[in-house]
Amino acid sequence: MKKRVLAMTLVGTLCTAMLAGCGGQTSANDKAGGDAATGDAYNVTVIVKHTDGHFNKVIAGARAYGNEHDNVNVEIQSPTSATSYDEQVNMIETALGNPGIDAVVVAPQQSTSTATLVASANKPVLALDTDFTSDKKACFVGTGNEDAALNGGKAVAEACKALGKDKPTAVIIAGVQGDETHEARLRGYRDAIEAAGGQVLEVQYTDTMPDKAAAAMEAVIQKYPNGVDAVLSIADDMALAAAKVIKDSGNTNYADTVLCGFDGNQSAIETVKAGSLTIDIAQMGYDMGYKAVEAAVKVLDGDKVDSFIDSGSKVIDSGNIEDYIADMKSKGLWE
Repeated sequence: MKKRVLAMTLVGTLCTAMLAGCGGQTSANDKAGGDAATGDAYNVTVIVKHTDGHFNKVIAGARAYGNEHDNVNVEIQSPTSATSYDEQVNMIETALGNPGIDAVVVAPQQSTSTATLVASANKPVLALDTDFTSDKKACFVGTGNEDAALNGGKAVAEACKALGKDKPTAVIIAGVQGDETHEARLRGYRDAIEAAGGQVLEVQYTDTMPDKAAAAMEAVIQKYPNGVDAVLSIADDMALAAAKVIKDSGNTNYADTVLCGFDGNQSAIETVKAGSLTIDIAQMGYDMGYKAVEAAVKVLDGDKVDSFIDSGSKVIDSGNIEDYIADMKSKGLWE
């Protein structure tokens, strides 16, 4: 059986005569327009939020499933950024309207608009990484974000306690306000800090942009010159930006601030190893992508799948970091 794995990452707003509007580009191997699906393979399109360390692992896992199964073609699409909403809308509309695509896996940038887009879908649709509510959705594959953040927040509270800070003060650097994933992580962090008797001083939304995270951290240092006990971020890039600002500030009151990231990207794990970050919550992105395509194929085969498939998470600190690195290397995800 002939195998074709489509691995197309779209960056930028790309308009072509083959697509109605902007946001997609086809290669010679794509099944565009009214082309019929091949009879010997399922064609699964995976649309992510954007391309970063986490989604690179998701993409690798999705491709791996395709590589291992001759009857599955996997196509990857990605908007320019996490807030390129119109691009992703166009990608979803195009994939749903293309009869050559058998199933669509979506990591929605905006859950509500995605639910509206898939309301009339006539093919399996699965949520990836971020959930949305729809009776057309076959299942959600992703991290149990609130529980993962809760576990990470508990580890942060314990690290603060080890420093003699039994009721830690904390700042949370959040992402896109209203994003279901980001809000779930925010709830988990807040619950953990408050359960430890601590206080969340404030939440800074940064649209998952490192420059905004840096500006937020600068504002925090200016507002709290005597220091805060912990800074918890909803994404690794935000945590790394905060760590750099703290280092560059020279404010010794932040020397033992416990810093926590979320994703498990190589750059953040290396920073944990170096000691600039204290804790990182690793999503099992590779497993997420793999399980999402696996679930799509099961649905296409007529099999039942669970409504929520947890791809897992792990709190990484100095005690288990080497095991995590070894696992990433075994999957080819460590440079």
